[in-house]
Amino acid sequence: MSAAAREGQTYHGTSRLVRYVNFVKLPHTVFALPFALVGVVLASRVAPVTASIVLWVIVAFTAARFAAMGFNRIADRHYDALNPRTAMRELPRGVMTVGEATVSVVMACTVFVFAAWRINPLCLKLSPVALAIVLFYSYTKRFTRWAHVALGLGTGIAPAGGYLAVTGAWSHPWWLLPVLVLVVLTWIGGFDVLYALPDAEFDRAHGLHSVPASMGIARALWVSRTMHSLTVLALAAAGVASHSGVLFFTGIAVAAGILAWEHSLVKANDLSKLDAAFFSVNGILSVTFFLFVLAERVFL
Repeated sequence: MSAAAREGQTYHGTSRLVRYVNFVKLPHTVFALPFALVGVVLASRVAPVTASIVLWVIVAFTAARFAAMGFNRIADRHYDALNPRTAMRELPRGVMTVGEATVSVVMACTVFVFAAWRINPLCLKLSPVALAIVLFYSYTKRFTRWAHVALGLGTGIAPAGGYLAVTGAWSHPWWLLPVLVLVVLTWIGGFDVLYALPDAEFDRAHGLHSVPASMGIARALWVSRTMHSLTVLALAAAGVASHSGVLFFTGIAVAAGILAWEHSLVKANDLSKLDAAFFSVNGILSVTFFLFVLAERVFL
């Protein structure tokens, strides 16, 4: 298969670094890391934030995401080898062994637990739960069309984790953290429905489950739109719960506009702009919203 058949957002090169970056799609870390930092910023209203805490939050998030993505690649390697879209991934084409991938996942899990230990006792106690959630996603496509929600939950704990890293205690009001989880759950889940669109026929043929495979592309687009509408509502609820001000809610309006832009790029009869919608638009959304939240905390 030619290099042109590679997935989008894949780097060319033969070095070990490039191999690992592609293995876990490292640039995709930009999706939810800003939301983990949103949790940190909101928590700064309750407890002081240090550079050390921010550093360990970034390390913990990156390690957890590496572990989750690497584990997913191991679990799905046989399906990836059969799918023309994913056949050029590192494990199917033999440029990385299962043993090497497994070692990297174990190391990432170890780094995550170590980072949690460096943050505070509560995060350390919750670290096995967090790992169980993010790793469990890899098997959900075997039995439910709502695997997208499981992926969203695994990523959605990021802002709650950022908040707990600073405070070491649950939020007041108690529902702030569940709402923050819901924000990222519906956002990630909604665009993962879009990401699954090209694989609908493959999933049906191989007994895998997804919203596009079970509902068809047109209905799947409506599911994604509904989930992203819930994202905006959850953001508004988070703003109320955190007593945020005008810049936070301006950020919500901008995020809603970006989501509308994303959905304008993807149509049932035209998936040609899907890669731009998946990576570029969602990366812009998370970074932009974080900057609004940070600006409000710094300047207001």
